[in-house]
Amino acid sequence: MLGENLMMLRKMNGYTQGQVAEKLGISRQAYAKWESGASVPDIGRANELARIYGISLDKLMCGDEGEDVGLMPPAPPGKNIWGTVTLGARGQIVIPKAARDRFGFKGGETLMVVSDEIGIALLPVEFFENMIRESMGSGN
Repeated sequence: MLGENLMMLRKMNGYTQGQVAEKLGISRQAYAKWESGASVPDIGRANELARIYGISLDKLMCGDEGEDVGLMPPAPPGKNIWGTVTLGARGQIVIPKAARDRFGFKGGETLMVVSDEIGIALLPVEFFENMIRESMGSGN
């Protein structure tokens, strides 16, 4: 798990093994052994790696497993990667159970769909309505 996380995080951040090794003051070969699983970093180096990638030590060491996707890259603090969903024939999706539980979403609840150029987000409609009221200067 650790080796896979290190490889994913390094590639996501556009680093070479040599660049990460240089940041840590070790050889590229020593770092490559961590990615391959041939050895593991000591706790101090692992903590340094977590800091470099902006994640918790727990996320670095354990990673995340999503429904139907297996291993996923560790998410930065305050962010989550819940897994994948499949669009039904009419565009319906099922939100992963862990996400529903985390946000208290229940069947039949109305959510607002918002987007940017990259993708979409789902917000409780009450939250969205409150944002609109506040932006318009009306507290009601």
